[in-house]
Amino acid sequence: MNKIRIGIVGYGNLGRGVEQAVTQNPDTELIAVFTRREPRKINIVNKSVKVLSVQEAVSMQSAIDVMILCGGSATDLPQQGPEFAKLFNTIDSFDTHAKIPQYFSAIDEIARISKHVAIISVGWDPGMFSINRLYAEAILPEGVHYTFWGKGVSQGHSDAIRRIKGVKNAIQYTIPIENALAAVRSGANPQLTTRQKHRRECFVVPEKGADRQYIENRIKNMPNYFVDNDTVVHFIADDELQKNHRKMNHGGFVLRTGQTGVGNKHIIEYALKLDSNPEFTGNILICYARAAYRLSQHGETGAKTVFDIAPALLSPKSAVELLAGVL
Repeated sequence: MNKIRIGIVGYGNLGRGVEQAVTQNPDTELIAVFTRREPRKINIVNKSVKVLSVQEAVSMQSAIDVMILCGGSATDLPQQGPEFAKLFNTIDSFDTHAKIPQYFSAIDEIARISKHVAIISVGWDPGMFSINRLYAEAILPEGVHYTFWGKGVSQGHSDAIRRIKGVKNAIQYTIPIENALAAVRSGANPQLTTRQKHRRECFVVPEKGADRQYIENRIKNMPNYFVDNDTVVHFIADDELQKNHRKMNHGGFVLRTGQTGVGNKHIIEYALKLDSNPEFTGNILICYARAAYRLSQHGETGAKTVFDIAPALLSPKSAVELLAGVL
């Protein structure tokens, strides 16, 4: 069996999650990890895998089938997505929902010219939750859908805080408002604003001498991340963050309430409860790397989302195995 040769760009929490995912998927093989940091200072789990400077990626085109981009959506992926789509089939987890259409357009143009497949916004939201919203809306056209995230650590929001001047480290928790979730589950079909569905709690380690008021204002007024939610910012010491906020749990719910016929009501609910957000996301990214490789082998090009990928392409099983054991 020819293994799918994987590269990882960025070795933070998500990059480590992808490395772990490769070990559970015997049809994949990790070839190299690329970093903007000093490669000799990066300690990965698999010591036989190369750790290289990100500038060396261009020389590895023939050695890697799919490059998985593990940078943040705030600043990394808008730059790295187009750059790497010129060179490789790519997977990323771009999760700034409001900017997905323009990001897709930018990647699609480049990937078609370079004759690569680039699957964007892969994860559990956007990603698995997106698929479930689509299915539920198609099945119940007369209805309303709701998405609740948490309680858990948002990697994207935490990364966005860490990019603020004066922030040494940070973790952000997204917390659903229980009364709102209960009202949806009851079938009441409430009209909820963003602020009424979630609150956000941030634990920030400031740099020595940093302007804390500046940091708090930047967080609370950050568009696409915090400005539409009630947000609490706690400033803490680094040892407290390491002690009490290391576990990367997350999860959430997608619900759709609707009706058919004459007043027959229905509720669809999909839920996730994750001990490790980055490890779970890493496993999703590997599934879509498999799909990107297969599409590329059949001559497909351009940007794709999870909506464009047939479920069978995610599985290492054959069509016969899926019919007999899963369908």
